[in-house]
Amino acid sequence: MGGGAVPAETALPDAELHAEGFRKTREAQRGALAEDYVELIADLIESGQEARQVDIAARLGVAQPTVARMLDRLAADGLVYRKPYRSVFLTDAGRRIAEESRVRHQTVEAFLRSLGVSPDTARIDAEGIEHHVSAETLDAFRRALARPR
Repeated sequence: MGGGAVPAETALPDAELHAEGFRKTREAQRGALAEDYVELIADLIESGQEARQVDIAARLGVAQPTVARMLDRLAADGLVYRKPYRSVFLTDAGRRIAEESRVRHQTVEAFLRSLGVSPDTARIDAEGIEHHVSAETLDAFRRALARPR
């Protein structure tokens, strides 16, 4: 390539705008794990099961000590509570986060499926995307889904 101007689509954005994108990604990554846990706990409870540490570990594919540490963190953050010899329960704040996460997941999954992505792949991909998608992008997904086909 010659020494000409860089096309606009490949030019680096302003440093502050660039940094903001990375900041948002880091924030989303920090919150993603907590959201996954509270969403799973809500799903287990709503399906009539108990949200036991062993079940959470099995469904997330992690070891029970990992779950125990995360449950301690979620309890300290006011999202869950535990009773001795019982399962895990969500606080009102935990239920709100679980519902918000579920709605984002359903929107992303529906959008991916509307593009022709298979149901299994859309479900798996939505699990990662849901934590990083902005409100603006979610609104765009919803508008696209609402358009007549």
